[in-house]
Amino acid sequence: QVQLVESGGGLVQAGGSLRLSCAASGRTFRSYAMGWFRQAPGKEREFVAAIHWNSGSTIYTDSVKGRFTISRDNAKNTVYLQMNSLKPEDTAVYYCARSATSWGIDAWRYDYWGQGTQVTVSS
Repeated sequence: QVQLVESGGGLVQAGGSLRLSCAASGRTFRSYAMGWFRQAPGKEREFVAAIHWNSGSTIYTDSVKGRFTISRDNAKNTVYLQMNSLKPEDTAVYYCARSATSWGIDAWRYDYWGQGTQVTVSS
């Protein structure tokens, strides 16, 4: 079992910044990659960013490139999402997720999910 707990969400004005954290516990040594997804009201969950646990390689969706940075602290089993230059369209519930076998933008690759943290960006 793997437990994922997100934190760091909140209300911020457009142009502001937030840093999300996702603390993993349990059988994390089997983690291959960690990802962040988000779901806005009335929309489907979408991929935001992912990081390969060992190499640190990263991938991002186009809409956040240059604004968001995913990183991890292996010793703390924690993954972060630094979000800068936030826009109202970034408003969503943000979820972190763990993949044991592969990585990519597809939600089906990830087998454990956190409960989500709300990010609201006001205009």
